[in-house]
Amino acid sequence: MRADGHAPGRPVKGGQHDDGHADTRHADAGRANTRHADTGPADTGRETAELLRKAAHDVLDAAEGIRAVAARTTAALSAPASSGPRRRRTRLSPAARAALLRALTDRWGLGAPPGRDTRGLARMLGAGASALGGENLAARVAVTALRLRTAALLTGHPELAREPGVRRLRRALTAPRDRDAVRALRGLFRDRDAQRPLTGLAALMTELLPVRALLDAEPEDRAGDPTAGPASGPGDAAAEGTALTDLERQTVATEGSFLGFLRNIETLSTAGRVLVQNVRGPDGVVRYVVQAPGTAPGRPRDDAPPDALGAWREQFTPGSPYTRALLPAIEDHGIPRGAELALIGHGEGGTALLNLAQDPEFCATYRVTHVVAVGSPPHRGKPADPRTWVARVTDEHDIVPAPEGRGAAAEAHPNRYEAEFTGTAREFPRSHTLRAYLEHLRTTAPAVRDDIDRALAPYRGPVVRTQAYRLKNRAHPPDGHPFLTLPTTSLATTRGPVLLPVRYHDSSSAHLCFPADADAVRALLPHVAWMRPSTPARRALAVLSLYEHRSSTIGPYTEIVLSVLVDDLWRPRPLDLATDLLRRADLRRTGRYVLSLAVTSEEAQVVAREIWGLPALRAPAEADLTGRQLRFAAPDIGVTVEGRLGPGIRCPEADWVLYGRRGESTVRTLVRTSGRPRLHLGTGVRLRLDTSAAEPMSGQLRKLGADDARPLFVLSCPQSMVHRGAGAVLPR
Repeated sequence: MRADGHAPGRPVKGGQHDDGHADTRHADAGRANTRHADTGPADTGRETAELLRKAAHDVLDAAEGIRAVAARTTAALSAPASSGPRRRRTRLSPAARAALLRALTDRWGLGAPPGRDTRGLARMLGAGASALGGENLAARVAVTALRLRTAALLTGHPELAREPGVRRLRRALTAPRDRDAVRALRGLFRDRDAQRPLTGLAALMTELLPVRALLDAEPEDRAGDPTAGPASGPGDAAAEGTALTDLERQTVATEGSFLGFLRNIETLSTAGRVLVQNVRGPDGVVRYVVQAPGTAPGRPRDDAPPDALGAWREQFTPGSPYTRALLPAIEDHGIPRGAELALIGHGEGGTALLNLAQDPEFCATYRVTHVVAVGSPPHRGKPADPRTWVARVTDEHDIVPAPEGRGAAAEAHPNRYEAEFTGTAREFPRSHTLRAYLEHLRTTAPAVRDDIDRALAPYRGPVVRTQAYRLKNRAHPPDGHPFLTLPTTSLATTRGPVLLPVRYHDSSSAHLCFPADADAVRALLPHVAWMRPSTPARRALAVLSLYEHRSSTIGPYTEIVLSVLVDDLWRPRPLDLATDLLRRADLRRTGRYVLSLAVTSEEAQVVAREIWGLPALRAPAEADLTGRQLRFAAPDIGVTVEGRLGPGIRCPEADWVLYGRRGESTVRTLVRTSGRPRLHLGTGVRLRLDTSAAEPMSGQLRKLGADDARPLFVLSCPQSMVHRGAGAVLPR
């Protein structure tokens, strides 16, 4: 009996016999499908998800058919009278025209058709039907398809229910009526702020694009058309040569091989760079290898393509920003006309390279011999050069390739090679990381590695030149500009260098403010004479801050911070807290001393401890702070916050000064925010402590009298940008 639950020779799914090794089937067209069969509940879940996906596919086809019927009906109504001889004219009678209009605009018929498909009276009637509460039938059916596809995704990957994009999508899909769901989705697709979390739904992208078109969410005719041309020309993209660091130069491969090229991509990380290498093959001919990384969830790309929101508009199009930016990098490298190229990419980088291989002009300039896409979504069409060998490698647990999704079937051609294997990392995004793919290609699927290496035999030789290029996107400013376009510096930590200030491009926050006894607060502060709590109205103030950082330069994570307000460390004054609110944050004398905090990522924990001097621990947590209904749960530290925010008023930006301790010194950190904070009464929100643990956070909250309490007020900001600089060490 093998580890995967099958004995040698036992039939596996698909009717193939298992001989004790990874099942690799080579079709005449060069196809390979590598699988490890699974049994048990996971197999049942996959079958359920497959049924839901097939149902979603059929329902969406029906929606597109309904839209086509509406378009033909509209054309019949809008067609001008024929100018031919009277006996050849076909003219609708008034009764037939009235019947068609009812079928087109009635809420029980086709409903209001898409606006850009209509003219004249039909368009006016369609708009009127929408205004009176109707929604076109195609849109309502498309929403049903999206519900089925989302259910299929969560059946196989329940951990994605915590993703902000999935949460916002489900909130729109669960509206009480179909027409309300249609309107909620239409608003979601048009809202630029809401599109950022949606760009992370790569597994649903092939469903979101046609649904978006059916909802008429894009004003241009090219909306939702995956074959549409670029919205802007190649002049919007640029690339410049950049030097590798000493550490990167030590890790870059000096011999051509499939795993070596993938390790190069991992070395590049996702900082908006690509690598071009010259390789002298066994025959002495110099060939060229372009290596393109994908994107990392929750890490911004600054001004490098693909721009997150631009990718939403141009996902899977030949003119995507990433594809356009590759061209100047290749041109700058000085590759001679007619030279042989291999294109190797991971994730979105693989998609960009597949787009490039479809460009007839590019393939007329260079001879694209191989394209290898690892963990990339399915790609429509075929290379411009029929001789190009295309390989696609996917992990069954990686949702980005979405091998079962709509549009997954690529057009077959004789040089296509596809390999799918089952890795050990089930949860996304770990299953999508290049590190996981490298590990599995060494262990789980060595046959796939060997097959691709054999295909890349002309590139198996010494590397004679290596050059990295930083891609630029002139059409878009850097992400977060101008608030987050700051000078940065690198600071060493035990987890490696970190760029400061740490920039948060997409965050939500809620600050719960509780009155607390001054003596209880004083007992929790460091035993130093110069630190004392601020006591407005003779009471101290404790702040429990909840953060959901969806995109930051140290990755996505969730954070909970318990702090208390303290006076100026040198010359405390009774009214300091009130007067400080009138000062700029960098000139404030008061601040918040952090008693304890918990984060969900190791990198964030290291930065908090080593750079900001904060007592950080690592604990899992789930947060939903984007709406009026707040929910935050950190079971390991026993803290739960939930409730509904009441009416609020706008207030100034919530900039903060945080204090921590490092040895015998105090560390002062400035936190700047940009958002639209609102101040609410805390009557609808409750803090609950679910553990009797004495330390660190739950015990401190209990000592402050916050157990099962309602905050005095809540400062909430559903979406904001934040930056935190390095902590300044004070001699106190």
